Amino acid sequence: MFRDKSVLLTGGAGGLGSLIAAQLLEEGARVVVLDRSPPASGGAFIQHDLSTADGIETAAAAVSRRDWDIVVNLAGIQHFGPFERQTPEHLMASYMVNLIAPVRLTQAVLPRMKATGGQIVNVGSIFGSINFANFVTYSSAKAGLRGFSQALRRELSGTGVDVTYVAPRAVKTALNSPAVMAFAKLTQMNMDPPELIARRIVEAVRGRKHDVYFGFPESLFVRINAIFPRLVDAALSANDRKAARLFTSNVPEL
Repeated sequence: MFRDKSVLLTGGAGGLGSLIAAQLLEEGARVVVLDRSPPASGGAFIQHDLSTADGIETAAAAVSRRDWDIVVNLAGIQHFGPFERQTPEHLMASYMVNLIAPVRLTQAVLPRMKATGGQIVNVGSIFGSINFANFVTYSSAKAGLRGFSQALRRELSGTGVDVTYVAPRAVKTALNSPAVMAFAKLTQMNMDPPELIARRIVEAVRGRKHDVYFGFPESLFVRINAIFPRLVDAALSANDRKAARLFTSNVPEL
């Protein structure tokens, strides 16, 4: 399915991204990584910073000039901690990388993609459907990405361009700060190995799936939260209290 397909992968130099890139390359895809730093494994790479408006526009101009069969919007950053302690600079960057960049890059590639067909893949998070305390900007940005994916899919129906939204639960990658790891241990949060998630993301792309949520019971909580959010409030309240105690310790937040 991927042989000779032209794939743009944002965030492809990271731990999860490098695994996805390696699998796609192994299956014959022509992968171009868009990131701030080149991937350790080498390969095709374009350097752009998606944390600023200027950086996003420069990246959008670059990718709009090429034909892409598949665009995978994976790049992401995270803040864990009380919302009021997040710096304004990191807050802005969070929305730029996690939401504005995938929206703008998708807009930039669509005219050419609609002429030949293709697939937009937005990698969100379970946190975009179950909005967690102390992940306020990350959760809300991923919620926006989920809404964007659903709306765009409806708009592009019949055009030959498919939209896939993939929502993993917590993944054991370098994106997690020491505080996140301490919280995961304290609350017994389920965390998946990146190798598993990389395989499942590639499977979702291959199957041209619509909305894919990874992990149980988190995928069940997504459905419950959509109908009975107060039940999820109650279920998460104990962990929220544990997090509050965590932030009175000396564990770094970012």
